[in-house]
Amino acid sequence: MATAEDDPLRVLGGFIRTQRQMANLSLRQLSALTKVSNPYLSQIERGLHEPSVRVLKSIADALNVSAQTLFEQAGLIGDTENMGNQGTEFAIRADRRLTETQRRAMLSVYRSYVGDSMQS
Repeated sequence: MATAEDDPLRVLGGFIRTQRQMANLSLRQLSALTKVSNPYLSQIERGLHEPSVRVLKSIADALNVSAQTLFEQAGLIGDTENMGNQGTEFAIRADRRLTETQRRAMLSVYRSYVGDSMQS
């Protein structure tokens, strides 16, 4: 039997909560951005409900997190070679010296460079 720390739904919910808090969004604000009900988002964050791929994609878009990252957290896909990307994106999101606008811009630029180098 999985403990609370091992429960994949709780891990996913905790990750989503952390990303939401880092984006300075309330549950209500995230609900408005994702068009997913506030109670349902709360259940997801507490690990009580397994979100669909559509809901995960909507949450990822609202939090400016790659959908791949949330899919990995949800166990829908395995770890990929993009672990370095995740660390970089996490560092950008965690840097309190940046405004939210600056964070989004840096993430966008970073993803454009990483995408370009992967195609070369």
